[in-house]
Amino acid sequence: MTSSVPAALMAAGDLTKRPVVTLGGEAVAQVKDVVLDGAGGRIAGFTLAGRGLLSGPLRKSLPWAAVHALGVDAVMITSAEALEDKSAVASSEEASGLVRGARVLTDQGVQVGTVLDVVVEAGREGRVVGVEMSSTEALGRRERTVFLPLGDCPAMPAQDTEHAVEELGELATALWRKRLAGPGRPGTTGLGATGLGTTGEERTS
Repeated sequence: MTSSVPAALMAAGDLTKRPVVTLGGEAVAQVKDVVLDGAGGRIAGFTLAGRGLLSGPLRKSLPWAAVHALGVDAVMITSAEALEDKSAVASSEEASGLVRGARVLTDQGVQVGTVLDVVVEAGREGRVVGVEMSSTEALGRRERTVFLPLGDCPAMPAQDTEHAVEELGELATALWRKRLAGPGRPGTTGLGATGLGTTGEERTS
């Protein structure tokens, strides 16, 4: 487990309409939806829409393996040839994970929140590193939006709630502190009702 401060963080929902740009600077599509691999705790890929006058859904998708890097302003690919048939991502049997509305539970079954969105890390790995959630009284923050850093296996118990923060900008530091602290203690939280899928309109859960 690395103890370094993570790269720029962003909510997966904010990636919709993000341009998909080649290394040569050509914008070939925009993100329509984000598909998550819950078991791996990473982005599985993107479904796509056209740009400008061609802004409707495309019959193409972008598997994460073909992504050069996820940037703050764009998804970078080497060339337009990286785009594949839509079924390469949207019909992936491995695409499952943290969906909006999933309950965040302690390993004792106490609900501490409901997932509003997931937070991913910029760069080449596409890791899911946190969740944005609406908290319950059990967390001491009833019906407030908080951000919870996740461990190396975000779909598995246990995840510490003690590092929850109230701003996305604070999550990188909270994640760094969690990594320094090491594995969570018994009695901390895991994610219940898991099955992460697409994060936008095409999610199936």
